[in-house]
Amino acid sequence: MSRRPLIGVTACSRQIGLHAYHISGDEYVQAVATAAQGLPVILPSLAPLLASSDILDGLDGILFTGSPSNIEPFHYQGQATAPGTAHDSARDAVTLPLLQAAVEAGVPVLGICRGFQEMNVALGGSLHQNVHQVPPFMDHRHADEPGQPLDDWYAPAHDLHVEAGGVLADLGLPQTLQVNSIHAQGVKRLAPGLRVEARAPDGLVEAISVDRSKAFALGVQWHPEWQVSCNPHYLAIFQAFGDACRERAKQRDAEASHNA
Repeated sequence: MSRRPLIGVTACSRQIGLHAYHISGDEYVQAVATAAQGLPVILPSLAPLLASSDILDGLDGILFTGSPSNIEPFHYQGQATAPGTAHDSARDAVTLPLLQAAVEAGVPVLGICRGFQEMNVALGGSLHQNVHQVPPFMDHRHADEPGQPLDDWYAPAHDLHVEAGGVLADLGLPQTLQVNSIHAQGVKRLAPGLRVEARAPDGLVEAISVDRSKAFALGVQWHPEWQVSCNPHYLAIFQAFGDACRERAKQRDAEASHNA
């Protein structure tokens, strides 16, 4: 019986009281364990101590998660953000070089929300910092109401138009489906080597893949991890990611046996 693939899950850095923490959302690690059938391994934001090559050597895939924070705009030559904008420089220092290295090494990657934006920035693209302020785009943020249940927070918000001939289409996703939408930022300039997989009705890029990639390399702007087992389209994404990670695990185990 083959082992579960080791799948890294990126972490945000947080200060809680006097102590610093590395935190990943429960919905991400749950989706890796159940939908992708992998063993989630939380990756701390310790860029000075952990080289990208060391991280990749021990993993079969990486999930780049969403986050309340935004990528610092100097990484894509963007203007300074408004006061009070949440950033996480420690995460940026890990995820941006790690994502580029993972794609180059053929390590399967799945980027969600911030992770989707990290994919675009890491490979040379740029972002709109406030999509709702850029015509003709609509407001992609969620309605933030006090006491709002999470089911409402992650409820379907708009149509997604899937491009023909891409990764999502190959996974069996229909030409049009409904997805949740809780982001303020979005793709401005698409990075070289990326393919548009899907768009919102206003034309905003909502999914990307690495063209001619060595392994599974997909980014989505919405949140398929939320109740993934209840949504066949979301589940298909995580299952394909998990399959790619299992394939890498088999290759790594075969190489280890050969070299033993």
